[in-house]
Amino acid sequence: MIELYILLIFMIIGAIVAIEVKDLLSSVVAVGAVGLGLSIAFLILKAPDVAITQLVVEILCLIILIRATLKKDLPFSTSGRWFFNSLITAGFLTIFLFMAAEALQQLPKFGQPIMRVASTYLQQGLSETGAANLVSSVILDFRAYDTLGEATVLFTAVIGVLTLVRRIGRKKIGEKVKAEDE
Repeated sequence: MIELYILLIFMIIGAIVAIEVKDLLSSVVAVGAVGLGLSIAFLILKAPDVAITQLVVEILCLIILIRATLKKDLPFSTSGRWFFNSLITAGFLTIFLFMAAEALQQLPKFGQPIMRVASTYLQQGLSETGAANLVSSVILDFRAYDTLGEATVLFTAVIGVLTLVRRIGRKKIGEKVKAEDE
């Protein structure tokens, strides 16, 4: 449970950074970190389907926000910071690989249910649903409304991204497209 409190503190700090920072792109990255923390919190709370949905929606929203931000606020310097940027990248990759190795070691053995509900699905899935494929029976029978809700959220997020990213609308016959609209 301590992991959840650490993630909550991380998300609160990320939200404060997003509000207080002067740079718009840094604010967008901080909001993305908060969304990533929420996705990890869903994983800790044993809701991987909600975590995946949160992660996909968060990535799509970040794409929109970064695209909108890059044309308005570009604080990057092309010289003098390559050593600092390389150091930060190497540090991030080291921490990421260490955490990934720790997470992979804590996975249960293949085929061993870690929750009571999973063992119920395995034992009674075939007799209650009649489906030969247990994954399909869980998704379409036991958790049908949840799956429909997740599919609706993902579809809405993708349609929203396509609507906002698409810059060129319908043009009239003979109308020229401006260079900045391409």
